[in-house]
Amino acid sequence: MAKKIVSFGVIGCGLMGKEFASAAARWCHLTGVDFEPRIVAVCDANPAATQWFQENVPSVKSAYTDYKELLADSTVEAIYCAVPHNLHEQIYIDIIQAGKHLLGEKPFGIDREANEAIAAAIKANPQVVVRSSSEFPFFPGAQQIVQWVNEGKFGRIIEVEAGFWHSSDLDPTKAINWKRRIATNGEYGCMGDLGLHVLHLPMRFGWKPKSVRALLSKIVEERPDGKGGSAPCETWDNAILACDVKTDDQQFPMVLSTKRIAPGHANTWFIRIQGTELSAEFTTKNPKQVASLPYTPGGQQAWHVVDAPYKSAYGTITGGIFEFGFSDSILQMWAAFCDEVVHGKEGMQQSFTCALPEEAAGSHRLFTAALESHKTGGTAVVDWGSEA
Repeated sequence: MAKKIVSFGVIGCGLMGKEFASAAARWCHLTGVDFEPRIVAVCDANPAATQWFQENVPSVKSAYTDYKELLADSTVEAIYCAVPHNLHEQIYIDIIQAGKHLLGEKPFGIDREANEAIAAAIKANPQVVVRSSSEFPFFPGAQQIVQWVNEGKFGRIIEVEAGFWHSSDLDPTKAINWKRRIATNGEYGCMGDLGLHVLHLPMRFGWKPKSVRALLSKIVEERPDGKGGSAPCETWDNAILACDVKTDDQQFPMVLSTKRIAPGHANTWFIRIQGTELSAEFTTKNPKQVASLPYTPGGQQAWHVVDAPYKSAYGTITGGIFEFGFSDSILQMWAAFCDEVVHGKEGMQQSFTCALPEEAAGSHRLFTAALESHKTGGTAVVDWGSEA
């Protein structure tokens, strides 16, 4: 099958940029796709960061230290950008105004004001595909839950819980980095860093919180500064958000949690939905399995746990007897983005897109209200403006 090559530039050559390069290198894992990404240029303010790409990615032809030079590179059609949150506003706007498609890291701006500036640039350049990175909904178990929600299988929703938990910051000897500083990560702290992962599916389902009561925690107050001293940790480590969701036909509680300090958890993403006709849950803690409890009035209440076959949005060479992992979810997310760049939203091979700018904007509305809730100690109304 002839494939349309989408030429990419990478701005910010850290861990996730390398994950993208790895996904592009195993594109042959996908079947039946007529598009393929190719990284042709990279950019990082630290030249040592681009060296890995030059040594390991044969398609890379150019390396820059100034992102504006990369944007002027006519061979680059699309950009993957992973930089600290304080840099999102200017760089994302420059990418969009340069006419390059963008898959950017969350939260799309250090705060709501920055996010609205990015949204204005997107509105002024509708020809550009702009999406946010969020890979976990591409796990087969998560895709099964998406299908059940779209089919209305749950009946009346009783409650929803979703979260994303890490534990590496439990170690107080871990050196401080930009995510612990308000100037680079923002007031949202762990919500801005992890929150869109948690909100991607609720936003996609139209479950917008009307109000929130937030409990925010700073657990490790200072860390080694890498220079023999210590530095204060300024941002929130953990956040628990108790939300009241009201849709056109029902109202239910939804608890969202983002934790950098969750003992025993390494990149655990989960969603649990309880309904009057079906309950279901999926967690990357048990990535092969999805649990469900169908119910009919008077019937038994028994959980069914099955191994979800290796089947996500796009077909692969892997058979159903093998398990799906984090790298596979990255590959599937990139397939969805490239599919949309090549075929447009309406022409995609399947309908599940990467996280939308509107969904990122929704996360900013919620996190802004969460900060107000924690400040006052009360429940804060989420301002949805004209979207209410």
